[in-house]
Amino acid sequence: MKRKIITAILAFGIITTGLVSCGDDYVPQEPPYSIGSDNYFNSEEEYHKALIGAYDILQSTYVNVILGEIASDNTVSGGERATDVIGWQQVDEMTHTPVNEEIRKIWNWMFAGVNRASYILEFKDKTDFEGKAQIIAEARFLRAYYHFELVKWFGGIPLKGDARFQLGDELVIPRSTPEEVYESIENDLLLAIEDLSPSAPQTGRATKGAAQALLGKVYLYQEKFNLAGPMLENVINSPLYALTKNSNTDPATKYSNLFEEIGENGPESVFEIQYTDVEGAGFECLQCSEGNVAVGFSGPRSYDGPLFSSGFSFNLPTEEAAEIYQPGDQRRAVTILDMQEWGAQTSATYDPYYKDTGYFNRKYIPRKRSSGAQGDLNLTNPNNYRAIRLADVMLMAAEAYSYSDASKARLYLNMVIERAYGNTSHNITVESGPELTNIILEERRKELLGEGHRFFDLVRTGQAAAKIPGFTANKNELFPIPIEEIQFSNNNWKQNPNYIN
Repeated sequence: MKRKIITAILAFGIITTGLVSCGDDYVPQEPPYSIGSDNYFNSEEEYHKALIGAYDILQSTYVNVILGEIASDNTVSGGERATDVIGWQQVDEMTHTPVNEEIRKIWNWMFAGVNRASYILEFKDKTDFEGKAQIIAEARFLRAYYHFELVKWFGGIPLKGDARFQLGDELVIPRSTPEEVYESIENDLLLAIEDLSPSAPQTGRATKGAAQALLGKVYLYQEKFNLAGPMLENVINSPLYALTKNSNTDPATKYSNLFEEIGENGPESVFEIQYTDVEGAGFECLQCSEGNVAVGFSGPRSYDGPLFSSGFSFNLPTEEAAEIYQPGDQRRAVTILDMQEWGAQTSATYDPYYKDTGYFNRKYIPRKRSSGAQGDLNLTNPNNYRAIRLADVMLMAAEAYSYSDASKARLYLNMVIERAYGNTSHNITVESGPELTNIILEERRKELLGEGHRFFDLVRTGQAAAKIPGFTANKNELFPIPIEEIQFSNNNWKQNPNYIN
C-alpha cells in the first residue's frame, strides 16, 4: 500500500450547537468548545491543519478532469445508458443548461477550495512561527488553482480578496470580470513564487516550480505570450524536472510507466494531486473520497483480463482521437486501451455499453489492486492525477514562443516529439507562423489526451466550434452558472450569455 502524505482533515471551521436535557426541560447551552476565527490559528499546527483542508478539495477536481474530456472532441460520455449521470450526457451533447448537477459540483467544490484557502489568508498575520511564509504561499497557490478552474469554466466570478465568503455576500458582491479574476490569480501566484520552496516540504505539496508553471499557463490563456514563455522556462531549465523516457533504466522514470503507480511523483511531475485507497467513500460522499473517482468511472464494464479492473465505461475516446497517432508514436500505447487489440493479445473481455467505441483512457482506468485495498473497489482508486507535468510545460512554452521565437518553439516542441518516438526522425522543421502554432496545438492533443485539457485548449484558441459536435459559438465557450446560485443571489449574479434560467 503506497503511503500518501496529504490526507483529509476537516476538523476546523465547524461551530456546534447543543441542547442539554434536564427532566422535561430543554435548556439551550453554549457548546463546550467551538472552532472559529476567534480561537483558531494560534499555532503552527492549526495553520497546517487548515492547509491540509485546503489541499483536500483538490481531490474533487476529478469532475473537472473527466468533463474537460467529455466536453471536447476527445471522448464521448458513455456509461450504462443515456440517463446514466445525465449531467455528463448533456455536456457531451452540448445540451447542458443551468440545471446540471455535475456542473454545479464544479462550482461548489472549487468555491469550497477558494474559501478554505482564503480562511488561512484572512488570518495570515494572527500568529508568527518559523516556516509560516511557506504555508501562506501554498494557500495562495491553492486559491489561484481553484480560481483558475472557476474562470476557465464560468468566466467572471465573485471575488472577496483575503477573506472568506459569508452568508449574504451573494446579495452584494458582484461577479468580477474575467480580467479581474486573472489579475487576482496572477497576484496570488507572484506572491507564492517568492516564498515557495523549490522542493516540496512533503510529497504532494506545491513548489516554486508548480507556481511558475501555473502562472505561465495563466499568462498563456490570456495570450500574454511575452510573459508566458520566460515564466515557463523557469520550470524547463530547473534541474528538478526531467522528461521520463523509455531509454531510462530506472522503471520509475520510464515513459511507459508515467501513469502507473511506480511513476507517481516522478521527475516529470510538476504538480500532482494525491489519491489513495487507504480510506474510501461510496456514492453518498464522493467529494470526501480519498480515491480518484474518475478512474473508476472510466474503466471498462465487466472487465475480465490482466492488469486492469472493471469500471463504469464513461469517458470513452472516440475512434478519431484514437487514430491521431502515427506509427512509432509511443504515446498511443500509454494513452489508448484498444480493447480489440488488447483482447487479441490477452483474451481480455468486457461488456460494451452506451456509446461504446472499443477504446478506453488507459492513463486513468483502474489497475488491479492489492488484496488489502480498502474503500469502494470500483470508485476509490489510488491513481494520482498529474495536474501539471513537464511535457505540458514544454508545449505551452513552445506555443508561447511560436509567436516570437520560432527556434525556441521548435526546440521545446521537438523535445516532446523526440521522447514520443525515441528518435529525431519526426522532428518539426517548419520555420514559423500559424502552421508552426497549429502543429504545436496538435501535439498538445496527442501528448495530453485523457488529461482534461483539450476542451479549454480548443476554446482559448478559437477552434471549439469547428471541432466539437453541437458546440454553439458565443455560448458554449463558458458553462452556465448553476441556477441555484442565480436564485440565491437574487439575480445579483447574471447568467452567462445565451443560457436561459
